[in-house]
Amino acid sequence: MLKNSETIVSLLDYVKIDRFYVVCHFKCKTKNKTIVSSVPFEPYDGKIEITWQDMLLHPIKSYNRYYHTPIIIYGNDCHETIVIKAFEKVSSYFDWNQEEKKYIFH
Repeated sequence: MLKNSETIVSLLDYVKIDRFYVVCHFKCKTKNKTIVSSVPFEPYDGKIEITWQDMLLHPIKSYNRYYHTPIIIYGNDCHETIVIKAFEKVSSYFDWNQEEKKYIFH
């Protein structure tokens, strides 16, 4: 079970985003080790409703609404971010240190 997202975000050393993938480099500062995790770049998974009338009467506004909806790469208040999904893929390489309240590479 993952602890809060703040501890995961604090491990982020580098993030590369392209059209197809988000590549996250998670670094344990205690052991100075880095592991890389790659996840598919997923567009906004919420529901964006645009009516035919909006598309016909306001095509630019409809396009902008559809293609420019923000995507959460990471954030402390969201538990389904791309960074969290990337960390879940490599979480077996980390142990939770209760004393220091952070993940440490093992």
